[in-house]
Amino acid sequence: MLSIQNYGSSSEDDDDNETEGTKVETNEKLLTHLKPIDPSLSVAKSMQIVAAPVVMPTNNDDTRVLIPTGGELMHNPKYEELFAPTYGPENPFQTQQMKAHKNTLAGYVEKAHISEFQFENQRRTFTSYGYAMDPSTDGDAETANAVVVSAMVAPPVEAEGKTVFETIKKRPLDKKKRNKNDNPEDISGFLGPWGGYVGEQRVMKPEGDEAKELEEILAKRQKRGKVEDDKPLEEKSVFHIDKATDYQGRSWLVAPRSETQLRSDAPPDKCFLPKAHIHTWKGHTKGVAAARWLPGPAHLMLSAGMDCRVKIWEVYGERRCIRTYFGHRQAVRDINFNNTGEQFLSAAYDRYIKLWDTETGACTGRFTSRKVPYCAKFHPDEDKQHLFVAGTSDKKIICWDTRTGEIAQEYDRHLGAVNTITFVDDNRRFVTTSDDKSLRVWEWDIPVDMKYIADPSMHSLPAVTRAPNGKWLACQSMDNKVVVFSALNRFKMNRKKTFTGHMVAGYACSVDFSPDMSFNGKWLACQSMDNKVVVFSALNRFKMNRKKTFTGHMVAGYACSVDFSPDMSYLVSGDADGKCYIWDWKSTKLYKKWKAHDGVCITALWHPHEPSRLLTAGWDGVIKYWD
Repeated sequence: MLSIQNYGSSSEDDDDNETEGTKVETNEKLLTHLKPIDPSLSVAKSMQIVAAPVVMPTNNDDTRVLIPTGGELMHNPKYEELFAPTYGPENPFQTQQMKAHKNTLAGYVEKAHISEFQFENQRRTFTSYGYAMDPSTDGDAETANAVVVSAMVAPPVEAEGKTVFETIKKRPLDKKKRNKNDNPEDISGFLGPWGGYVGEQRVMKPEGDEAKELEEILAKRQKRGKVEDDKPLEEKSVFHIDKATDYQGRSWLVAPRSETQLRSDAPPDKCFLPKAHIHTWKGHTKGVAAARWLPGPAHLMLSAGMDCRVKIWEVYGERRCIRTYFGHRQAVRDINFNNTGEQFLSAAYDRYIKLWDTETGACTGRFTSRKVPYCAKFHPDEDKQHLFVAGTSDKKIICWDTRTGEIAQEYDRHLGAVNTITFVDDNRRFVTTSDDKSLRVWEWDIPVDMKYIADPSMHSLPAVTRAPNGKWLACQSMDNKVVVFSALNRFKMNRKKTFTGHMVAGYACSVDFSPDMSFNGKWLACQSMDNKVVVFSALNRFKMNRKKTFTGHMVAGYACSVDFSPDMSYLVSGDADGKCYIWDWKSTKLYKKWKAHDGVCITALWHPHEPSRLLTAGWDGVIKYWD
């Protein structure tokens, strides 16, 4: 409004200046106001009174400012106002992309109205045929038929620009021929719905990159699951003494003549507690895993170490290391002699069980089931010295024949790795313990357990020793106890109870008990053809003796062996702290304990012919002799 007023006043001033020099002042013009007004020029009838005052603006700028973050407009802005630059200082470090207007984190998204059917139709067409309509077209005639083409999928010729919703010509693989034979009378050639297609490959193998990836995955699993299938290490032995025979030509396996007590088969009359350390055998570079006496005179001692070596030592005389046997790649877990001591087995973590000749050091047999053997033991019978059993990590007990090198029998009932095997009942049966916290009794050569002992209070039993009299089994338990099982089988004839006087020869006359005796299950009455009724005890006494539990040591997690004194007076065991414990067998009272090794005391053996001599072996790599 102010501009218009200024515009009008400036033009009138210019006109006055132009006519100022030529203006002629006449009397007529001076007296014009006295003349009457022409009615045609009068504005009196068209004039109106405006009551609103004229408001003068204080600013010559008539533009309005929009606040971008505001959510409300108070006026109708023009195009120039909407797209005017933002007031204020500009950030010089922002890129053009950062300066762009955004309504999402990735950019500016405009809403587009498209039906769900059309969107899904175009998406499936792009996936199947490799092309779809360009969604960014505006509907112009030039861009109406614009498409987006996939670089991964080649469009088929039969598609002809159609979508998957539209019908196209049949492709060669759309309709396959089936192998048909629906005749039910043709028993051997009937196919039915399982005929498949002509030329169909049922076994599909990955190719290219997929095959390589699968091979890498399988290789990693095999490395993680089992050790590489290495060839067995070449066996050798080193003889450490000068002569293999004495002056009379006797082998070093023969007991020394000076030790007369070794020739006796009877145990010592009375055993005593050892009091002093008398010798230390050193030679293993790592811990000792097991030690065994030579059967019979026990003048030699065999030790297995975690340094993959087996050594045999003298117990009397100079107490030298006689021979070292090399043949395993990993630590040796268990060793055992046969009855004569001429051969022994070594079981190691390299999954091999090897049969050695004790005197010559030659390896005479290799046995493997591709699983780690935890224990190996010969059958004690003289006529079965060619058979040995081994407990493995795959829950099996495998019987091998050393003559053929083949598996003779498998016992597969345990639910965990088998830790120990112990023969009982005149070697007709054997007892096994496992990580499944159970104890099972087996008949020899029958792969079904005859007795299963498991209790919620039982723990794993990693070491078992049979008493010298064969009546008891001392088992090292993982709850820091030594538990005792009765190893007697009471199924035998009671010769005191024989009923005679009747005549039944040739007839199967039945026998029965009175009602107050018939169901106690302890006895079997058998009609005999010699006119007698004989009675058998039907009890199987293989059970835990809960009165004999030896405690005080700490063995949780370690398979520390247990042993009896020859006269059955004492029970000895090592523990995880390197101590040796001796209990009284009858009272289960702890008689003595002392620090024997710096590491775990894994083995404690009482000498079978000495009343007070004890051997201990530990993970500190030394073997000690006590008296």
